[in-house]
Amino acid sequence: MIAEAQELFPGGVNSPIRAYRAVGGDPPTLVRGKGSRVWDSDGREYVDWVGAYGPLIVGHAHPAVVGAVHDALEAGGPFGVTTRAEVRLGQMIRRRMPSIERLRFCTSGTEAAMSAVRVARAATGRPLLVRFDNAYHGHSEAVMGGPGLLTPPYNDLEEVAALPLGEVAAIIVEPVAGNAGVVPPAAGFLPGLRELCDRHGVLLIFDEVITGFRVAPGGAQQLFDVRPDLTVLGKIIGGGLPVAAYGGRADLMDLVAPAGPVYQAGTLAGHPAAMAAGIATLELLDDAAYRRLEQVGDALEEGLREVGRVARVGPMLTVFLPDEASFAAFHRRLREGGALIAPSQSEAWFVSTAHTDEDVQRTLDAAR
Repeated sequence: MIAEAQELFPGGVNSPIRAYRAVGGDPPTLVRGKGSRVWDSDGREYVDWVGAYGPLIVGHAHPAVVGAVHDALEAGGPFGVTTRAEVRLGQMIRRRMPSIERLRFCTSGTEAAMSAVRVARAATGRPLLVRFDNAYHGHSEAVMGGPGLLTPPYNDLEEVAALPLGEVAAIIVEPVAGNAGVVPPAAGFLPGLRELCDRHGVLLIFDEVITGFRVAPGGAQQLFDVRPDLTVLGKIIGGGLPVAAYGGRADLMDLVAPAGPVYQAGTLAGHPAAMAAGIATLELLDDAAYRRLEQVGDALEEGLREVGRVARVGPMLTVFLPDEASFAAFHRRLREGGALIAPSQSEAWFVSTAHTDEDVQRTLDAAR
């Protein structure tokens, strides 16, 4: 199958990290997932800490999510008009994130980030954008990039303050950096960004594609008590199906067509199956679920400290090893021991409510 894929897709994959270039060897061909486990085409079973890179916070094939998707598909659609499911999921998001007064569903985090930046530029009439070094907001550099992009280091408030903020439309930031390994915000960093934005008329955009509804019921903005002007969401709000959203203050979102001049549209935006999966997932994320996520994250972090430096925020963590060769060897050893992690030290491990104490022990045994 690998040879056939290489004839069809650039590098044999539909997303670069899937090629396993950083760790060597052939990537597994996964054929089934259930709860915290996945199986490859050779019948080998693994504890899955990839979790589709974040969406599967309740594990693979949760009965409530599968049932909701089945019912939505059986009912037909998409319909090309607003559905009850879109309204319901939007209301659930707004209740959990009060900074989001209005929102727009779309189909990828890239599209959502790009659209939020367009709204910010339309609202302020300013050309510049601040995006932190090594951050990832989707492959949207065509809109974000060029001479209008400023890239200070993450967690360096002094560098941000030295920028020409009077010409900046927005600062877009992952409140917990998740694509250079997990990097928590330094004390005062996010409140400091909020204060600088208020002082200079800059809009603050939180990219919570990874952290949204993962690190807290209301995302990182609840965890760190900082209210952004605009928020970008994805992953968990689709329960594993392709979906994203951007939203924020009503006056800003009313710039989006048809209410305003910023045109953005999507044929499959608000797809009924994705809405159903998102609703079912958020309904499962009660206080007990977040307590369990924290417990598993704690146990995993404590054990992995024997291997390397661990950075963790709630149910997302990274083990930092000295170099790429060390990480590649670690990745192979985990895989041989029946645990699967992302094939890059720049990606997080994702804890789900389906992970058990046995999963943690099996993984730590392999890691040691």
